[in-house]
Amino acid sequence: MIKPVPDTSGTVGAQTASTIAALSAEAARLRAERTHRHLLDLATGVLAAQLRVGPAQAREHLEKLSRDTGVSPEDLAADVVNGVAGDPGAAPAVEGAPPLAEARRARRAVAAAETYESVDESAAALLEGGLAPLGAQSLWLWRRTETGCLRLAGHAGVSAAEAVVWQWIPPGAPAMFHSVVVDGSPCWLGSGPPHGEELPGPGRRAGRALLPLSAQGAIVGLALVVWPEPVDFDAALRRALTGLVEVAGTVLGGVEGEPSEVPALLDVLDALGHPAMVLRGAPESLAPAVEYTNGPAVRSLGGSAPAVGQPLALAFPYVHAELARLARGAHGSSRRQSVPRLPRLAGEATTAPLLDVRVLPAGADRTVVLWHASSDPEMSASRAVGHLEGVALFRDSVAGDASVWSAPAYRIFGIDRDAAPVPLLAMRSMLHPEDGDVLTRLLTTLTEHQRGALAVLRIVRGDGTLRHVRVAAEPLVDDGVVTGITGVYQDVSASRRTEAALTATFDQLTAVQKQAAIRDEMALRLQQAIVPETPGIQELPGLSVAARYRPAAQEYRVGGDWYDALPLPSGRVLLAVGDIAGHGIGAATGMVALRNALRGLAFSGHTPGRLMEWLNEVALRTSGGPTATAVCALYDPADRSLRWSSAGHLPLLLLRDGRARLLEGPHDLLLGASPSVTYREMRTPLRRDDTLLLYTDGLIERRHDALDQGLETLVGLAEQSSACEVDEQVDRLLEAATGDTDDDTSVVAIRVRG
Repeated sequence: MIKPVPDTSGTVGAQTASTIAALSAEAARLRAERTHRHLLDLATGVLAAQLRVGPAQAREHLEKLSRDTGVSPEDLAADVVNGVAGDPGAAPAVEGAPPLAEARRARRAVAAAETYESVDESAAALLEGGLAPLGAQSLWLWRRTETGCLRLAGHAGVSAAEAVVWQWIPPGAPAMFHSVVVDGSPCWLGSGPPHGEELPGPGRRAGRALLPLSAQGAIVGLALVVWPEPVDFDAALRRALTGLVEVAGTVLGGVEGEPSEVPALLDVLDALGHPAMVLRGAPESLAPAVEYTNGPAVRSLGGSAPAVGQPLALAFPYVHAELARLARGAHGSSRRQSVPRLPRLAGEATTAPLLDVRVLPAGADRTVVLWHASSDPEMSASRAVGHLEGVALFRDSVAGDASVWSAPAYRIFGIDRDAAPVPLLAMRSMLHPEDGDVLTRLLTTLTEHQRGALAVLRIVRGDGTLRHVRVAAEPLVDDGVVTGITGVYQDVSASRRTEAALTATFDQLTAVQKQAAIRDEMALRLQQAIVPETPGIQELPGLSVAARYRPAAQEYRVGGDWYDALPLPSGRVLLAVGDIAGHGIGAATGMVALRNALRGLAFSGHTPGRLMEWLNEVALRTSGGPTATAVCALYDPADRSLRWSSAGHLPLLLLRDGRARLLEGPHDLLLGASPSVTYREMRTPLRRDDTLLLYTDGLIERRHDALDQGLETLVGLAEQSSACEVDEQVDRLLEAATGDTDDDTSVVAIRVRG
């Protein structure tokens, strides 16, 4: 009998988490032990000199004092050192001196700062253990160079972005810095710097203290301590600051070589709104370390950032192998590596999964890791496009030095995946000889007119096969100059073959004199399928919606009316009504193009005015050049507000508390009349049980009456049916409608429920 293998993944995860916690605790213990040992060594040296005995005897004497007094060896060592060096946090023990515990704390902070090898770590120890209890917010340490400049050597409580700005301070700017270094006297700025001087800090009136740093009798640099608000620098606080910062001069004087760099890369990462970190380690390294994490990354990781230099395996125990693999791949290929998700595994209850992970090489031994804590719609959409057969994204630099294709593009053009992408500007050699002018017009529109463009190019692939590739592109503009092109490639070869077959079919129909009638009938069936005459009532977020379509009276007289009521992923609802000018197949195909285009554009999340501007461009580029009136509205159930825009359409009708009134919108141009039209927006707050009516002119137009008379009649009919449910109300309006132009009619009525 075969026994099932038990699932031990949860046990392994718990064991790994326990091991990591133990290792982290051990690292913290070793750091504390190093500070403890340094402080005991200082006290032993003091006692050896005072008692004139050897170090071993002095240590025994210190331990005996500890046993006799009941004071811990570390506190006793702090007392001994303070007795000869003075309390680093205040003046010697006189009236007004701080309590003994404060003196010991300050001495421990100084001892910790002296044990660290980097200036940044020493600054952090001084701030946390000594300056922060005095109310300080940040500490800056500059080293004086041979040329008289000040170069940032270390800092604590400071963002990388601000550190980049103050990394170098030339002579004379600001003058206070160099005055302190030259004169050797502190500068106390309790209410901030004088007018005209600029210093780091959270605000102009924040308190600041500038202190010279000395080592072996020479001034080696300058320290700046910053408070979040104005400060009263009394004598005790000045003595405390001087004593605490004194150790920084020793640290600056003792560190060899150049001060640590603050990479400009960190400035960029700090400006990002999503998580990012820097890994450091040779490309072949199997265990890179975390060098930096920005603020969003800290929040994404549960509020605690990995320590600088912490191995990746400790910072990300469950996904470190995959991250290390991506880092090696980025260095090896010099290209971005990405995965859609690194899932949270057993034991990671407090850590969010890493989504849309991208790993980029950044120099010889650094790698940048970017991710999101929640799904990014744009990147998710890009991946979704990758799943579509024959659709690919591209981005080109106009300078020609960089092009990026998504994976399907290589299949479309028949190019090996390892080959370099071909920029659109250099694609002429791949074209059918007759398509050179098409490419020229496309590039002219993009680069000279700085407008989006669409074209179909015939591509001759390396194996001799011909593919029809649709190019939809947009220019990337910076300061009025086109710097690149981005867009979509779509292999439409199959549809071109279908179009050719349909063309042949229509030619045959023309030969037997039935083409026109059949096309009109087909268009009517298509229109009835897309815009049904009597759809049922819809329940959408916060709304009850009833919509009706009544075709023209004359049989097969195809019109161009349409309506739409579509819930969007954002929670809002798209409401639209439109009327293509004219009748017949042209009006029907134009209606289909505009209705479907608006549906797709609505998922972009943009406002009604922007959607109408895009729809206007679609109308201008649609075969037959249709023109149309339309209303586009977005209803937000969160606050019951309606944002809407009108392109020369009839006014909306609002029915509230049994009274109806017309909502006049801005008188903007109809769609397809002129390029580059700006459509204004209106915002209408709605209430519960309000009814809003959108309609086309077939509902009210009469051959011999003015339009105002038809609108007045509609207002009266709406008030008469105000007590009805919304679907019954629409039916009554259609029955009593006064229009007699044999035009088709679309009506959409919404009733606010939420």
